[in-house]
Amino acid sequence: METHVEDIREQQRMTWNKFSPGWKKWDEFTMNFLKPMGDAIIKSLELKDHDEVLDIAAGTGEPGLTIAGLIPNGKVTGTDLAEDMLAIAAENAEIKGLRNYETLITDVCELPFEEDTFDAISCRMGFMFFPDMMLAARQMYRVLKFDGKLSTSVWDGPQHNDWITTIMSVIQKHIATPSPEPGAPGMFRCAEPDLISNLFNRVGFKNIVTQQVRGKVDYLSFDRYWEIMLDIGAPIVAALSGADKTTIAKIREEVSELFKSKNKEGEATLEYAALVVSAVK
Repeated sequence: METHVEDIREQQRMTWNKFSPGWKKWDEFTMNFLKPMGDAIIKSLELKDHDEVLDIAAGTGEPGLTIAGLIPNGKVTGTDLAEDMLAIAAENAEIKGLRNYETLITDVCELPFEEDTFDAISCRMGFMFFPDMMLAARQMYRVLKFDGKLSTSVWDGPQHNDWITTIMSVIQKHIATPSPEPGAPGMFRCAEPDLISNLFNRVGFKNIVTQQVRGKVDYLSFDRYWEIMLDIGAPIVAALSGADKTTIAKIREEVSELFKSKNKEGEATLEYAALVVSAVK
């Protein structure tokens, strides 16, 4: 694997491990937030009871844990680069009493499985962060059985996701943040229309379908929103790391004003939108 790809992979691993305590702290909240995307993935996979399923970029376990519960006679393997995130997934599986779920620390670009191993592959919010998306898609195609199904979700454009732009737009007014290089890992890397579907088509997948999933996430209060974003938002923490207390206080005040302007009295919701892309080998 090329050096720059290895560098990206290691950076991603370190970042997700660093923020794993925050993801564990807010696991119930974040999994409820991301559940509509997981549900859309699961529906498109049309799972059967004895299926062998690979859940890539598993994080703290979903949607793989839900899939394992739906196919008691099948098996789910959750993979991720970040061992600390997978430790949470394994703990969640034990809590749920799932005997057909296991975790494996591995890179999607170097999947250690034979060809034609899995009946289905799920990948929720992973493609945006892969060092080499084409190589990742090829690996998924290789390990998927003929007629097997792949379904993935990625974030739609920033204009549809004020749950993150509400805070980042204010930060960028006060702090100079470097623009990501074209194609570099990031939240909106895959938001361009047809980017993932074209990628899948080039790899050889067929019956490619894209759908948008939209909704609102309820933070209950601004204070809770601010706490969550600083606990799990790596780009936010990175941007604020060099700011002094006065600047951070000013940013918090302006984010609060913007947050409240998007809500009626007593509400604390922000919009999100994702693209779910499914395909068949």
